[in-house]
Amino acid sequence: MKLYSLSVLYKGDPKVHLLKAAYDLSSFSFFQKTSVQEFMTFTSQLIVERSVLGSRASVKEQEYLCHVYVRNDRLAGVVIADNEYPPRVCFTLLEKVLDEFSTQVSRIDWPSGSPSTVNYAALDGYLSKYQNPREADAMTKVQAELDETKIILHNTMESLLERGEKLDDLVAKSEVLGLHSKHFYKTARKQNSCCEIM
Repeated sequence: MKLYSLSVLYKGDPKVHLLKAAYDLSSFSFFQKTSVQEFMTFTSQLIVERSVLGSRASVKEQEYLCHVYVRNDRLAGVVIADNEYPPRVCFTLLEKVLDEFSTQVSRIDWPSGSPSTVNYAALDGYLSKYQNPREADAMTKVQAELDETKIILHNTMESLLERGEKLDDLVAKSEVLGLHSKHFYKTARKQNSCCEIM
């Protein structure tokens, strides 16, 4: 999972222009970096130009996904990531960046701004922080922990059953389960037996 570009743009009436951008081109060779950066800027501008105000979209370009968010006030953000990076995290990042940008950079400067004139330095930090979506996004971190717990519980149940103990035998021997619970288990087992997954 990798983020390559994080851009803030302004969707002007005649044309879209870049306000600020950050790039992580470490996976490209020295000779490719300039061309790749120019292509990412061009793609970001083109996607924003073709997006309507108040919209979010993801566009696939070769092995990359371009996530765009264009606000109603014409401020737009684009994240370019690989196919594995979670889209929900990209849109969370875009919303956070655009909200912060709009509070730190005057709205008057948006139509005429450029990367050299706009004073906003947080993009590099966000691009670095969000390289690992599990660490940057609380929801993704919780989901990863739940997945790990599910795997551990599944492995624990399998190892318990591998020791020669069948769950049916354990239920029958249990002193804790009441008669109704045992009957419920047997009925549920019969109902589910027709739906075994191969």
